[in-house]
Amino acid sequence: MAIRAVAGVDVQPKVTIREARSDAIEEIDRQWQAQTSKTLLAAEDGEFLILPPGSGGSAVGWVRVRDSIGGNLPSRIAAATGSPEFLTLSADGHHLCAVSVEEDEYWIVIRTFA
Repeated sequence: MAIRAVAGVDVQPKVTIREARSDAIEEIDRQWQAQTSKTLLAAEDGEFLILPPGSGGSAVGWVRVRDSIGGNLPSRIAAATGSPEFLTLSADGHHLCAVSVEEDEYWIVIRTFA
């Protein structure tokens, strides 16, 4: 369900970044911080849920994490997995935030649920 909320023909990204940009990963980091600072990253305790990126992550399911570094999450994920793609959910379950790769662009998708 969550993956369909950020990937599909009806999904509208909040931000698109051309993959060919020389500073694409840095721009993803900047935009991620700007777009998620009031939703995902605003939790008092700093915790949110992440679907482990890469092969097998959906089999693991949502994992509660606290980002002790506090910045550059997409580039840190890309360094570990080879891609900045990942899916997160605010601890209260109201905000789904993701980075996806779509053709020749990176998308930052933000979905809010009542």
